[in-house]
Amino acid sequence: MKAIVIHAPKDLRVEESALAAPGPGEVEIRLASGGICGSDLHYYNHGGFGTVRLKEPMILGHEVSGHISALGEGVSGLAVGDLVAVSPSRPCGACEYCLKGLPNHCFNMRFYGSAMPFPHIQGAFRERLVANASQCVKADGLSAGEAAMAEPLSVTLHATRRAGEMLGKRVLVTGCGPIGTLSILAARRAGAAEIVAADLSERALGFARAVGADRTVNLSENRDGLVPFSENKGTFDVLYECSGAQPALVAGIHALRPRGVIVQLGLGGEMSLPMMAITAKELDLRGSFRFHEEFAVAVKLMQGGLIDVKPLITHTLPLADALQAFEIASDKGQSMKTQIAFS
Repeated sequence: MKAIVIHAPKDLRVEESALAAPGPGEVEIRLASGGICGSDLHYYNHGGFGTVRLKEPMILGHEVSGHISALGEGVSGLAVGDLVAVSPSRPCGACEYCLKGLPNHCFNMRFYGSAMPFPHIQGAFRERLVANASQCVKADGLSAGEAAMAEPLSVTLHATRRAGEMLGKRVLVTGCGPIGTLSILAARRAGAAEIVAADLSERALGFARAVGADRTVNLSENRDGLVPFSENKGTFDVLYECSGAQPALVAGIHALRPRGVIVQLGLGGEMSLPMMAITAKELDLRGSFRFHEEFAVAVKLMQGGLIDVKPLITHTLPLADALQAFEIASDKGQSMKTQIAFS
C-alpha cells in the first residue's frame, strides 16, 4: 500500500509501506479522506516545531476517515463497509493520568503522526490503516470529508469545555484558520451570545463570518482594531487564542473583562505575557491540548446537523497529488482546509 512519508523539510514522498492484518479488537480501514493539519505543515515546511524535530522518516496525518475493510477477532458494533471517523487519540488507559480521567495527558500516548517520542509514532495517511475498533466512530450520513473533520472539531470542543460556562457569554477568537473557525462553531453551539473574530487576513475573516461570527476585525488594516474592546476594563468573557502569536494574545488579554477566561490553543512557541493585566483583572489562563471523549461528540454534532463543517473544506486532491496538496495547504491565501482523497 502507499503512504505519505516526510523525510525532511520539503522532502515529502508517496511510497510503499507494509500492512499488517488486524489483530483481536482491531479493524482494517480503507482510507477515504485525510485532512492536512497545521502540525503536518510544520513537519513539511520546517521539519518540526519548537524542540520537536524529525529524526527519522514518518508517515504524516491524523485527521482521517475511511471504510471498514476487515474485522479482527472479537470486534462488534462495526461491519465491513461502514464509514468511520478515526480518532488518532490512543492513550494507554493504565498510566497515572489515564487513571485520573485525563487521557489526553497520557504518559504513553500514541497519537498518529507525532515526532514527540522516538521512535516516532507513524501517522494515518496510508491507503490501509489498522486501528483499534475503539478508535472508530460510525459516521453514517456524513461525507468522508466531513467525517475527517471530527478531529479538529474535537480540539475546539475540548477547548470549549476548558472555557467553562458559555451561555450568554461574549467571546473573542483570535486567529481564524481551521481551529479558529471551528472554535466559533463550537462556542456558538455552547450558547455564546456574541462572537468577534480577529485575524490579519480578510479571506480568513470571510470564513469566520460564514460560520457565524457576529463581527470581524482585520488587524492588518487596523493593528489597533481590538483597542476599543479594552475600554472600561474590557468587553469579552472568553478568549479563544488560536493564532499562537504574542501580539494577538496580548491584545486579547486587554480586551477581556475582569475574571475572563483565556483558552490558549495556538502553538506558536514561547510567549511573554502581560502579567500585571492578568493579575489585576483576575484572569484565568487555561491551556487546551488535544481531546479524547469529545471525538464521538463531534461526529454526533455533525450527524445531527448541529455543526456544519462543509464550508471550511476548500480543496480535495487525490493521493497522487499529495505534494501539491501540501503546497496548497501551506498557502493560507487560497486554502482553509485541504484534504487528500485516498479512495
